[in-house]
Amino acid sequence: MNLSKTISDFFQQVSEAAARIFGPNDDKYPETGVQPFEGDPKREQE
Repeated sequence: MNLSKTISDFFQQVSEAAARIFGPNDDKYPETGVQPFEGDPKREQE
């Protein structure tokens, strides 16, 4: 009984991890778009 529960728990954890890895993206990051560059390029040394 104990061995079958351990094996069942193991496969449940593996399947939940696989579902999280290969599932849809659930990140809630804001879409920022293209950010303008506001700086001067490095001067070349002469």
